Amino acid sequence: MTERQATAANEPTAPTAPQAAGDGIRGQIPLFVTLSGLYLAQGIPTYLIAAALPPVLREYGVSRSAIGFFSLLMLPLVLKFLWAPLIDRFRLLPIGHRRGWIVPMQLVTATGIAAMAFVEPTDVMGLFAICTVLAVAMSTQDIATDGYATQKLTERTRGIGNACQGGAVAFGVVIGGTLSLVLFETFGWTATLLFVAGLSLLPLFVTPLMREAGAAEEDGLMLQTRQIPSRPSLRAFFRRPEAVRILIVALVFRASEGLVKAMEGPYLVDAGLPLSWIGYLSGASAATAGIIGSVLAVALIKWQGTEKALLTLGTLRTLCFGLFAFHALGWVDGIAPVMSAAGFQTFIRYMEIVVLYSLFMSVASRDQPGTDFTILACAQLIVYLIGSSLSGMIADRVGYDMLFVIAAVLSGLAVLLTGKILALPIRENVNSEISGVENR
Repeated sequence: MTERQATAANEPTAPTAPQAAGDGIRGQIPLFVTLSGLYLAQGIPTYLIAAALPPVLREYGVSRSAIGFFSLLMLPLVLKFLWAPLIDRFRLLPIGHRRGWIVPMQLVTATGIAAMAFVEPTDVMGLFAICTVLAVAMSTQDIATDGYATQKLTERTRGIGNACQGGAVAFGVVIGGTLSLVLFETFGWTATLLFVAGLSLLPLFVTPLMREAGAAEEDGLMLQTRQIPSRPSLRAFFRRPEAVRILIVALVFRASEGLVKAMEGPYLVDAGLPLSWIGYLSGASAATAGIIGSVLAVALIKWQGTEKALLTLGTLRTLCFGLFAFHALGWVDGIAPVMSAAGFQTFIRYMEIVVLYSLFMSVASRDQPGTDFTILACAQLIVYLIGSSLSGMIADRVGYDMLFVIAAVLSGLAVLLTGKILALPIRENVNSEISGVENR
């Protein structure tokens, strides 16, 4: 049974008029605006730390080893699945289950950025301590936001919802990364951080648009439908075969990407590409690819369905990696082909995330949407980071050419294995009565 067939088999055959109206694309515009704002709220501080802070610290004379120490801030993003069940299980504030987590975490994030303004850029340990708090707060907010998106989006709207996320991430790169660097150079450390802190609060104005059922309403609905909610936990995820099957896809599909992406910049430098061109590829070009790619991913999902779209993108990715290999082997001359491959790879990656996240949402359970989605998202990130960490060592041992050959072969095998896994019977656990009531 395909994903689409499983969804149709589990959906009510005769939805009520309010449900039908609420499921329409126009009726979901407030939801899309909300998700765009929430993901932008996360994107600004994320890329302030990941993209803008390292070069700024270097400008102030901080050592490269100390700057490299900040890579440990990725750990909360990778390990957030460990506390995701707590976010699904408990209500922090009586303003809505997930809004009650999102609002305070964003306030903590903005306060932390403002606090950085009063710490000297050379105080590495002070900055690292604040950034650690920010990383935990942003990861926690991401769990709540992903849980809300997973709960509210239907099969019909998942592609658009995840495209909103991709577009918001691209804008986060522009604002948190590119704009912040311009402001640092123009106005200095303190003024820039205070401005970004205030800017990161603006997306919170979308939180009144969030529609969540109250605790009493959820409990009453469970009694009405004679359904007993399970306690959110990691164990509950692994008890569901359809979720474990998609977990295998998450672990397999992106295993090759980190090998190429981590060495893309160094290879372009060694190939003679000017740093300014590389900066364009990784900055403005990447943001443009993110916005356009997210939109095109929706069209691809509508045309082929989530599963076939993922396989199509995996095949195109394999061809890109093959072009890198051919260039490194000397079978393709000139810098234009490898630049095209680098740009197209970025474009595909944004589309791939939209499709993958739509697939993750399709198997997330109603009882713990944040936990299920977070486990799958962390799984694909972990294998990506493992590939990134090994790429330099492999390139030093066997050269760029064999590194890219290995990546292309692994990518092709991942597509074949993913196709076989997705061809197996998959029972989709869709959001039913609760999401229907919440969307009214």
